[in-house]
Amino acid sequence: MATAAQLRKIALSLDGTTEAPHFDRAAFKVKRIYVTLAADRKTANFKFSPDEQELKCLVAPDAFAAIPNAWGKQGWTCGTLAALSEAELRAALEMAWRHAQPPAKKTKRKAAR
Repeated sequence: MATAAQLRKIALSLDGTTEAPHFDRAAFKVKRIYVTLAADRKTANFKFSPDEQELKCLVAPDAFAAIPNAWGKQGWTCGTLAALSEAELRAALEMAWRHAQPPAKKTKRKAAR
């Protein structure tokens, strides 16, 4: 059973992550928010791709559910912490964290003259 304290610890261990308030939730972000923790500390909303969301909800329907609105169609998924092991929580956080990364800096090569 995963806890809010584990979510916070794992999220803040991921490179570049900061925590800030987001309405009534705690948000964890790099360039963008990738997970929010509910005020009751029982659920978290993860940013997955729609395909990742579909897989998570299919494989672990007791732990994950698409948010039933336009945000859900973009991949935002509610996770029930009590239904996740610490390893499953870490995997979900790392998956969501990848989506929050800034775009890779493009290097420009000067054309040879």
